[in-house]
Amino acid sequence: MSQRSEIWLDGTPTITLPLPDRGFDYGDGVFETILMHQGAPLFADLHLERLSLGLQALAIPDCIAAAREQLDSVASITRWRWAVLRLSVSRGSGQRGYTPSDNAVPRILISVSQLDRDCRQMMTAATLCFANIRLATQPFLAGIKHLNRLEQVLASAQVKAEGVDEAIVLDQSGHLVSVVAGNLFLVHQGKLLTPKLDNCGVLGTRRRLVIERWAAAIGLTVRESTLTLSDLQAAEEVFYSNSLQTVRPIARIGQQSWNAHGVCEAIFRCYQEELI
Repeated sequence: MSQRSEIWLDGTPTITLPLPDRGFDYGDGVFETILMHQGAPLFADLHLERLSLGLQALAIPDCIAAAREQLDSVASITRWRWAVLRLSVSRGSGQRGYTPSDNAVPRILISVSQLDRDCRQMMTAATLCFANIRLATQPFLAGIKHLNRLEQVLASAQVKAEGVDEAIVLDQSGHLVSVVAGNLFLVHQGKLLTPKLDNCGVLGTRRRLVIERWAAAIGLTVRESTLTLSDLQAAEEVFYSNSLQTVRPIARIGQQSWNAHGVCEAIFRCYQEELI
């Protein structure tokens, strides 16, 4: 859980956000959640690559160089052992109405919050429910981490109300997409499966590391495909990934439980080795 926080706007410490701002008004922007260890933002290049893709998708002027500079500046003065940095980019100010201004200047907002746990240790196996809300189909926005997170807000409220750790989120057709704050993986017959994210969902940085690096390191191939509840029921092991937990095993979803967590544990060791 976060304990203390600090905020910067366009590189200057602040406690206020100038209005109007299209990020506040319309969710017109993108963001990244970055784990920091002893002042070092972990896998920052992957986060900035995804941020850049989001800016391009929304036709927000490129500000990656400025974002990188401000990220490095904030990181250099962060003294907490473990912290979470949120890097948000809004389209900035603009005229009333949905139509973006032709001369919009992006705003970069960075907040850093202290974490009170050792992120080198894998978290205990999680208990999940199924989210009541289903993700809307929108291929144009699929993959990017835009500021419109109302679906996740509602699903997270359900998680809290039910007293579980996370929730499985489905799309409008009932296919598996993800968890509320992360990506989903199933182990079945020696293969690692993860949902395709062509129509909704976020292309997570830890998902990318599992697919491109860590799965191969432990001798597994990964298949991205359309997955159903039947695939979940047939899985021998289930886990999820996100920036703050890296990978976390799942012990129970609804009435189904899993005792095997070997693949998740092996992938987490790959992450631990990269921290050394």
